[in-house]
Amino acid sequence: MRAAVLKAFGLPLSVETIPDPVLGTGEVIVDVVSAGVLPYAGEVFSGERRYLLTLPIVPGAGAIGRVRAVGPDATRLTPGDWVMCDPTVRSRDDAVSPDIILQGLTAGGESALKLQKHFHNGSYAEQMLVPTENVTPLGPIEARDAPKWGAIGTLLVPYGGFSAAQLKAGETVLVSGATGNFGAAAVAVALGMGAGLVVAPGRNLGMLGE
Repeated sequence: MRAAVLKAFGLPLSVETIPDPVLGTGEVIVDVVSAGVLPYAGEVFSGERRYLLTLPIVPGAGAIGRVRAVGPDATRLTPGDWVMCDPTVRSRDDAVSPDIILQGLTAGGESALKLQKHFHNGSYAEQMLVPTENVTPLGPIEARDAPKWGAIGTLLVPYGGFSAAQLKAGETVLVSGATGNFGAAAVAVALGMGAGLVVAPGRNLGMLGE
C-alpha cells in the first residue's frame, strides 16, 4: 500500500510503498478515506515538540474509513462499514492505569513505546490497523462527507467535558483560550448544546473575528 512516511524529524514526509497491515485477534483493518492534519503537525514532524515517536513511522492521528477486515472476536462489524478510528489506544493488561498512545502521533511515556511498536502506523496510508474497541460505526454516509465526519474526534473532547459538567440549555459557558483547535471546537459544541451565552476570550484576534 501507499503511505506517507516520516523517516527523520525535520525531513518532509516521503510517499512510499510499504507492507499492508496484518490482521490479528482484537484488531480491525480499515481502508482510510479521510485523515485530518493537526494545526501543529509541522512542529511534530520537525521534532520541535519532542513527541515520543519511534521512526520511521506513518503519522496521522485518527481517520474516517471503511472496514476492510475484522478479527475473529468481532461480532457486529462487517467489511464495508463506515467507521471512525479513535487514535487513543490503551494497553489491555491494566484497566485501572493503562499505558496510552495516540496512534500515529505520540506515546504517553517510555513504557507506552511497547504499545506504539505494535500499533505503530497512523492514518496517512491507504490502510491502517486499529484495535477493535477504537473503531466506532457511523452508519451509512456519503464518501464526499468523510472529511466533515473527521471533525468528530475533536468535537467529542469538549463534548465530554460539557456532559460531565451537566451543561444545560440557556446556561453561560466561558471557554478560556477559544482560538486553538479544541477551544474553537468547544465554542461550537457549547452553542450546539444550547448554551445561552458563550464567552470566548483569546489572543488571536483574527480567529475571534471569524
